[in-house]
Amino acid sequence: MSDRSERALSVLQNLAADFVRLEANTNPLITVTRTDASADFKQSTIFVTVYPADEKNDATAIKYLTRKASDFREYLKKHSAFKTIPHFTFEIDYGERHRQHIDEVAKQIAKEEKE
Repeated sequence: MSDRSERALSVLQNLAADFVRLEANTNPLITVTRTDASADFKQSTIFVTVYPADEKNDATAIKYLTRKASDFREYLKKHSAFKTIPHFTFEIDYGERHRQHIDEVAKQIAKEEKE
């Protein structure tokens, strides 16, 4: 991936996080964790985590974000210099969720070893 693509994804992630912070409710809390885009930047996936994590909150958050995708595209038009505004899909970042679970297990193991 080129530096330009990485910068574009970074800007996209920051703007997505700002949009979610401004537009979404805090219950459940939605956090943008990363972004990905096709090579031509016409399709983009925004990965999020939801707290508290459960299937109902995940589904509610994804449904909400999908419904707000056109508003997010308008937000990007106003707040970025992107030549092409991609179409978005939103997904739960299960990789991040698994990483957090591994961290919790590692902390528990370390705690048990101290005892």
